[in-house]
Amino acid sequence: MSLTVTILGCSGSYPSPGEACSGYLVRSDQATTVVDLGSGTLANLQRQVALTDIDALVLTHQHPDHWMDLPILRNALRYYLNHRDLPVYGPQGVLDQAQVVIDGLEPTLRWTTIDSSSEVAIGDQRLTFSRTDHPVETLAVRLAAAGATIAYTADTGSAWDPGELLASADLLLCEATVTEDHEDQVQHLSGRQAGALARRAGVGRLVVTHVAPGVDRETQRAAAAAAFGGPVELAEVNHTYVASDAS
Repeated sequence: MSLTVTILGCSGSYPSPGEACSGYLVRSDQATTVVDLGSGTLANLQRQVALTDIDALVLTHQHPDHWMDLPILRNALRYYLNHRDLPVYGPQGVLDQAQVVIDGLEPTLRWTTIDSSSEVAIGDQRLTFSRTDHPVETLAVRLAAAGATIAYTADTGSAWDPGELLASADLLLCEATVTEDHEDQVQHLSGRQAGALARRAGVGRLVVTHVAPGVDRETQRAAAAAAFGGPVELAEVNHTYVASDAS
């Protein structure tokens, strides 16, 4: 049994040259889940799985760098792949915007509105959520399967209290958008703040993501590692990170 996450895109706010915005493919023995689908991620997703093999899509919030490939996915499934009833989970704000952009979600996409109190089962994966510190309703996600957990902060500022959502997660994908001199000026984390958050939560492994274009990624990683007190990895497109592997 295993639980893994593959990076489909990890640029913060807009894509760096040749990169993609936020998107993550989480796979376990019985489920294939996509978390966020920002611009450019759909192309990378097809390097990993067939679009018709996706079991569900989870969208964390309405900012476009986290969901704007959804209309393209819908077109592919509806007009080319003759596929329907893909479960999509997201906050009300994403649905409101998607209904403006997409001329009819159903029957291709089956939407379920979620909030911080929701619990979702996708195959053997169990998902719980926490509202973060961000200008719009944004949901951090904890995915548990195969005796392990992956947590993803989505976008958040330092005022977020994650409660138990991050506690002892085997792998944490944590945003590290801004440099230390911009801490608390926007509702995003620096590398230092990402490392401190991971240390407080007692996570096993930290991968920093959502670094803004123009910000040095290695500087963010090093700052996170110093605050975390252990090794930290950078999210890399098309790379797979293993949270558990008991096979």
